[in-house]
Amino acid sequence: MPQEQYAHRSTLSGSEGPHVYKVGIYGWRKRCLYFFVLLLMILILVNLAMTIWILKVMNFTIDGMGNLRITEKGLRLEGDSEFLKPLYAKEIRSRPGSPLYLQSDRNITLNILNEDMKPVTQLVTASDGIRARGNNLEVVSNKGKLLFSANDKEVVVGADRLRVLGAEGAVFPASLETPYVKAEPFHHLRLESPTRTLTMEAPKGIEINAEAGGLEASCRTDLRLDSTDGEIQLKAANVKLPQLPRGSYSPSAPRQNVFEICVCASGKLFLSQAGSESTCQANNNICL
Repeated sequence: MPQEQYAHRSTLSGSEGPHVYKVGIYGWRKRCLYFFVLLLMILILVNLAMTIWILKVMNFTIDGMGNLRITEKGLRLEGDSEFLKPLYAKEIRSRPGSPLYLQSDRNITLNILNEDMKPVTQLVTASDGIRARGNNLEVVSNKGKLLFSANDKEVVVGADRLRVLGAEGAVFPASLETPYVKAEPFHHLRLESPTRTLTMEAPKGIEINAEAGGLEASCRTDLRLDSTDGEIQLKAANVKLPQLPRGSYSPSAPRQNVFEICVCASGKLFLSQAGSESTCQANNNICL
């Protein structure tokens, strides 16, 4: 390069001096940035205020939220609680000394599921009653004694006494097996079959005893007392047969209130007016 040109460029560079470049955000960009920062601070303050308000309203504490308390043994609810969806828990119990209430507008259903998630035992309490479903139902006392048991094969009542307080008594469509039937004190005992036969059977005997009253047996047609190998005994100070038929008597014979009991060949009994001799043969027209 010629010396004149180099000197000229040196002169121009020296006359212009150093250039200054401004670094930063200026103008409308700076104002927008400040506006967004201010808006973000306002949102943070509002969010913080809402969070504090929610914590205050919901009663959030270190131990839990509201009536819900977190303890070492699980969760504890104080007061009334509502569950809008299914509740899964291993154990539900009330506070010591306080009752546990389960309340629902429709029904309360308790299900026990098997491995296939199908109910095997179910308890439903509805407005129309209580329904229980399962293979076996047992009621046990505090001492471990079986009070009641029911399954498909039998129903067992293990209490010392079974009381039926209904006005119509107890109805058994099939047979009844029991070693003892007794009425309440000062009450009557009545065994009745309104439309069919009433049968009492026992391999070693049947005893009917009325210690402080009478014993009455009545029927519409025949009353039979059968003894295959033994005998029939009537033990009483007075034995009355007021409805026995009376045989014919002779008008010439003196009238008296003394009769003799006669037996026909068929076993039928009738009365004949007593005389000096037996009058059964003279009045055997009843046996015809």
